[in-house]
Amino acid sequence: MANIPQRIIHEYLRHDKKFPHVWCAGCSNGIVLGAIIRAVASLNIDRNDIVMVSGIGCSSRMPVYVDFNTLHTLHGRSIAFATGVKMHKPHLKVIVVTGDGDCAAIGGNHLIHAARRNIDLKVIMINNNIYGMTGGQCSPTTPHNAYATTAPYGNIEPDFDICNLAMGAGASFVARTTAFHVLEMQSMIKDALQHPGFSLIEVVSACPVIYGRLNKKGGAAQMLKDFRDNSLPLAAVEKLPPEKVEGKIIRGILRKEIRPEFAAEYAALCKRVQTEGGE
Repeated sequence: MANIPQRIIHEYLRHDKKFPHVWCAGCSNGIVLGAIIRAVASLNIDRNDIVMVSGIGCSSRMPVYVDFNTLHTLHGRSIAFATGVKMHKPHLKVIVVTGDGDCAAIGGNHLIHAARRNIDLKVIMINNNIYGMTGGQCSPTTPHNAYATTAPYGNIEPDFDICNLAMGAGASFVARTTAFHVLEMQSMIKDALQHPGFSLIEVVSACPVIYGRLNKKGGAAQMLKDFRDNSLPLAAVEKLPPEKVEGKIIRGILRKEIRPEFAAEYAALCKRVQTEGGE
């Protein structure tokens, strides 16, 4: 990472698009965008071999700005579109950028079954705990008792643990970090890009303009400091008593397994059937 030129990000942007971008001041989406680009650059992946797919939401504007092959698709359907791309051209690196509402609510079924199939997609879920683009409604990851425009007296629903959901569905690579831990994020994305199977990285992110304001979290800098102070690396968790871990964001690679990948299994099936004359 240290050998990557500081302005490498500019080489991967579409400068004919409308800049500055549409994200609010202090939003973590730009941090994640930078981490993705630096991870891609560190692996020397040809940008023509990358497809970035998104659905609808704040984070889903990202493909508009990057000089990869891109698809900006329907709400909750980014993984479905990405699956079609991967099945048609398995050699491509397919990155899905999504949010907690887009991925875990309307898109939840697609997440579950892509993980179950172990199809080689790299899903980066930017989790800001709220529907930021459409007015600040509760999302599946809005914490219990947190405030949203649809929960002015506090959220009474329990929230999803996205990483546990993905692992339960069968994802072979699952990791979590925060927008504060940029080098850690880049390393995880780099690992995911090299992993031959379904990969999910949850990036706990700041939405200071809506979630932060409604929940009195302070500005963007304060929210990032909170991520620093209220998270623990997985190695530390194993050494601490439960009361020291409760309420903390657990960071690290939670699962990394090599299992048969769906597109490769499908290609092998087709070859076998063709060899046997279709019988």
